[in-house]
Amino acid sequence: MTSKSIVPDLKKNEVWFLTGSQGLYGEETLAQVASQSQEIAKTLGAASDIPVTIVWKPVLTDSEAIKRLFLEANANDTVVGVIAWMHTFSPAKMWIRGLDALQKPLLHLHTQANVELPWSSIDMDFMNLNQAAHGDREFGYIQARMNLAHKIVVGHVTNPAVTAQVGTWTRAASGWAAIRSLKLARFGDNMRYVAVTEGDKTEAEIRFGLSVNTWGVNELVDAVDAVSDADVDALVAEYEELYDVVPELRLGADRHESLRDGARIELGLRSFLEAGNFGAFTTSFEDLGGLKQLPGLAVQRLMADGYGFGAEGDWKTAVLVRAAKVMGAGLPGGASLMEDYTYDLQPGNELILGAHMLEICPTLTTSKPKLEVHALGIGGKDDPVRLVFDTDAGDAVVVAMSDMRDRFRLVANAVEVVPLPHPLPKLPVARAVWKPAPDFATSASAWLTAGAAHHTVMSTALGVDAFRDFADIAQTELLVIDEGTTLREFTKEVHWNQAYYRLAGGL
Repeated sequence: MTSKSIVPDLKKNEVWFLTGSQGLYGEETLAQVASQSQEIAKTLGAASDIPVTIVWKPVLTDSEAIKRLFLEANANDTVVGVIAWMHTFSPAKMWIRGLDALQKPLLHLHTQANVELPWSSIDMDFMNLNQAAHGDREFGYIQARMNLAHKIVVGHVTNPAVTAQVGTWTRAASGWAAIRSLKLARFGDNMRYVAVTEGDKTEAEIRFGLSVNTWGVNELVDAVDAVSDADVDALVAEYEELYDVVPELRLGADRHESLRDGARIELGLRSFLEAGNFGAFTTSFEDLGGLKQLPGLAVQRLMADGYGFGAEGDWKTAVLVRAAKVMGAGLPGGASLMEDYTYDLQPGNELILGAHMLEICPTLTTSKPKLEVHALGIGGKDDPVRLVFDTDAGDAVVVAMSDMRDRFRLVANAVEVVPLPHPLPKLPVARAVWKPAPDFATSASAWLTAGAAHHTVMSTALGVDAFRDFADIAQTELLVIDEGTTLREFTKEVHWNQAYYRLAGGL
């Protein structure tokens, strides 16, 4: 197989499980604390909805040990976050230096060792051992006092609702870790005169850690021209195996050379990205240089392998696609560049038809895509090859990123992808049709009020909660449009956020 996935195995990521206590209780009690915290960590590690490896660490009872452990977490690239639980009463001033040094995402787990209280046998020894009810409140205070970004999950770890929340957070933490080291290649600039695809790349590196830089498209052309005919032959054979290739593209047919050109572009683009260790990229139909056709099939297959992509130079959407690929690793469904294209405005049954010129990721379908070639009215190049399919029906989320000058803003809309109500025989592109929550008018009005972009990432693997956790970790604004949204309250939130972020930015 020519394709090579860059979607990480999240099991290789570690989340350290930290337990707070103090020396006041004696060695026997601390041994019990250690034993019970190991059981909590073991239960989390065995939960099917937590994709990372949970690593238990010895009980922390003093300031120096706490700081040293957080510094170790910072320096370990496999660690994507830490979970803290105060089993007994751990005086929070011990945690200040460590928390101040911590650079990894933090989850505060408010739980306890037992599910039910042994009412008939409770004595003061039991009470002294099982003090999370107020030990965690002490810890909560210091996090609030220090204004730390953190996630709070409450409940016993045998409760599936608890492990689901922890699992979602670990996915967000994994996505954040991937973005912090992301290298993104732009081939050419963004589409001329378009506002929302612009953005402050320097601020993006400060805020997110990612690196966004531009390469001349003819550097890509050189990589494409260097591809051997034998490698093209092998990739074309792979296409024949994986997809329903239309007759005109098959060996010996009139348009077969178009398929070979598409394969050569994929191989050259893939080699360029691999050589530069890039995890995301953009293209622009206005800047194709010596490429014979706009990369369509190549982009679709690279997204399927985990690369982030944004069309027309839209690097912010490419970042979101890459984050969604990592966060959704191992889950059914997929993630792709998406664009709201046009509407069906029948009252009470409004629908959004989403697509792009060519570049929708086939992870959005479980069907066998068709591989076709058709004319493209822009770009001035040969007719491009592309995969054509319908996105599978089910719950999804679309998320956009906008540069609001003083901050980046994420906007997420919960949607339901529905089967195509009618065939689309004259629309030979991959597409999705969806109903937005809470209804079309509220969704569209809120989207426009927020200044959200027309390019999005659509994820059928993740829900809004993963992006909420991601935004919290990144300390980035997120506006959510879902079943509970009203335009009045949404507009208020936009106004409040504007005041908050401007004030916070000046502190």
